[in-house]
Amino acid sequence: MTAKFAIILAAGQGTRMKSKLYKVLHQVCGKSMVDHVLTQIEKVNVDQIVTVVGHGAEKVKETLGDRTEYVLQAEQLGTGHAVMQAEDLLADKAGMTLVACGDTPLFTAETFNKLFDYHEAHHDAATVLTAQADNPFGYGRVIRNSDGEVEKIVEQKDATEAEARVDEINTGVYVFDNQKLFESLHKVNNDNAQGEYYLPDVIGILQSEGEKIGAYEMDDFAESMGVNDRVALSKATKVMQQRINEEHMRNGVTIIDPENTYIDVDVKIGSDTVIEPGVQLKGKTVIGEDCVIGAHSQITNCTIEDGVTVTVSYLEDSIMHKNSNIGPYSHLRPLAEIGENVHIGNFVEVKKAQIGKNTKVGHLTYVGDATLGKDINIGCGTIFINYDGKNKHHTNVGDYSFIGSGANLIGPLEIGDHAYVAAGSTITNDVPAHAMGIGRGRQVNKEGYYDRYPVAETAKEAEEAEKAENQQK
Repeated sequence: MTAKFAIILAAGQGTRMKSKLYKVLHQVCGKSMVDHVLTQIEKVNVDQIVTVVGHGAEKVKETLGDRTEYVLQAEQLGTGHAVMQAEDLLADKAGMTLVACGDTPLFTAETFNKLFDYHEAHHDAATVLTAQADNPFGYGRVIRNSDGEVEKIVEQKDATEAEARVDEINTGVYVFDNQKLFESLHKVNNDNAQGEYYLPDVIGILQSEGEKIGAYEMDDFAESMGVNDRVALSKATKVMQQRINEEHMRNGVTIIDPENTYIDVDVKIGSDTVIEPGVQLKGKTVIGEDCVIGAHSQITNCTIEDGVTVTVSYLEDSIMHKNSNIGPYSHLRPLAEIGENVHIGNFVEVKKAQIGKNTKVGHLTYVGDATLGKDINIGCGTIFINYDGKNKHHTNVGDYSFIGSGANLIGPLEIGDHAYVAAGSTITNDVPAHAMGIGRGRQVNKEGYYDRYPVAETAKEAEEAEKAENQQK
């Protein structure tokens, strides 16, 4: 079996992005562009992957980790010069080498596989991946002879008027005979408009030596989209978004409005789940079957089990267990764990807290740094006061307890099973099991208090005016 290698070109700064972030690290649907390229190449099962880094080398390495080897292109002197940096790792090996750019996030493993297969079947020294472009401006043109064979590849800046009218473009992806690639790179010069060493010049060198050059034309031009600025980034994101959404729908997910639903590439969704318009599903989120994710909810790095309903809420780094529900307008902050059949109502915030099975947190409540047991009722406006200005403190609430509305629970606290906290209480001491905690000031009524204040005079005038108006009627 012929060995397969891959070189990813990821050294450019990308000045047209006008960004402090290096070009290949800009994200498309939750993953950096260069990561998309690497992920698809990994699916082809190549024997060795080398990534050429330059600007932002450490950040690129941090992003891709040990999934690839690296070589440094200290000076950016063209694509040919970039590939040459991998010579020490690859040059002496027999096999086929794929070369792809780190700013082309839409290529698929299927396309890479077809290119490898075509190259091997035709016994080419080099095979160019091409596509038909409606507007080829900016792309290198594939120039064929009268027999349809590849004659040369010419860059936009070096193309003649006739060559610029050609609409078959070089996608920038190639498969080479590995050893012939590196032999030819030594013969490339920089006699061109940019003074750079172009990888496509290898094609002409191989031809001059009588080698066979092939061209595999892919079906979908959109895959070849290179990203050089923010406009192209948005277009690539749109294509990727459509691809992701269609795959989920084919797998049994209902997406009401795919054009306005934003799902990152690593998100997983079970069948018969319904995704309403405006939803954003980010990061490594996993959603089970038979869920409803309501309009304009945002879920990031969460696990959502089967049968969960999320209504207009914001969830991050949290877990919702089976048949629980949340919202509208609630927020799960990191390390919130919502148990089975739990109800989280409107305007509730939960942070670093575990809420047990069948517990209800109805509305207007903050639960932070707490463990709540099962079958608890948390009344409206309850606040778990966990921060003293320096340290965070934990509160435990036992099973079957009842926390009345407007309670302030000042941690650290232990509230036992079957305990009650009276509405309006501020609780600073533990409440034993089966007890009721009351922490209110004694009520005192001040007779005539209302009449002392200006508001009383205003009200009196309004009453007299209304009385006079009624008499006139």
